[in-house]
Amino acid sequence: MLEEGRRRRLPRIRARLHELYHGNSRRSVRFRLQVIALDFLLIGFFIAAPFLREYPAYLVIDSIAALILAADLAARALAHSSLKDWLRRPSVWIDIFVLVTLLFPLWLFNLAFLRVLRLWSLFHSDFFWETVGRRYDDTRWEDVAKTVATLVTFVFVATGFVYASFAREHPGIQGYLDALYFTMTALTTTGFGDITLPGAWGKLLTIIIMVSGITLFVRLAQALIRPYKVRFTCPTCGLMRHDHDAVHCKACGELINIPNDEA
Repeated sequence: MLEEGRRRRLPRIRARLHELYHGNSRRSVRFRLQVIALDFLLIGFFIAAPFLREYPAYLVIDSIAALILAADLAARALAHSSLKDWLRRPSVWIDIFVLVTLLFPLWLFNLAFLRVLRLWSLFHSDFFWETVGRRYDDTRWEDVAKTVATLVTFVFVATGFVYASFAREHPGIQGYLDALYFTMTALTTTGFGDITLPGAWGKLLTIIIMVSGITLFVRLAQALIRPYKVRFTCPTCGLMRHDHDAVHCKACGELINIPNDEA
């Protein structure tokens, strides 16, 4: 009887979670806004973590963050119609990796900086844009926000690599702030020269940061300046980007009917 009761209860729980995570009611939207607010608090903790590690409360906050993320992942898995499709998403594997680093903070200390990838996965998720960014979904501002999120994520990931590789082993990098300072000077190709990374790995890491910085800044400029193209898949050739007022596909000439709000 107990096992039968559990089997009956599970579909109801899944249906309720599906409504909360994917529904359009005010209650569902309010719930998702609360989840996103928690996401931003977690991301803030991940960014501030290098400055908090010396405090006794750090491991307590780390455990609370792991509990929140584990509950969110379990709820999302139950809310999704297909667990296999859900597991194929790159953002899910990023979140699972972040959870593992939270569960074993002492063992995976040198990989903790990769937790900030949660920022990238949040801004590249339909969950975020269907809730907070509904007015800007599939617009230029979605591309701009995603590009800025990618840039910020790269800054802190690169800073983490520099800190984990050279902190206290190189006289110029005594702490996380020094690593962040070096990353920003390399990323913007300012290159004051007061901190340089030694050895072949240091030179290679500096080159990667500089090239990536130029690429990301160019991508941001393109998102801000170039004419925006709407996402609409051509039924014939599959081209996904078109001018907002396009009548025919530029690739194959197929007649297309792009939905818009204009009369």
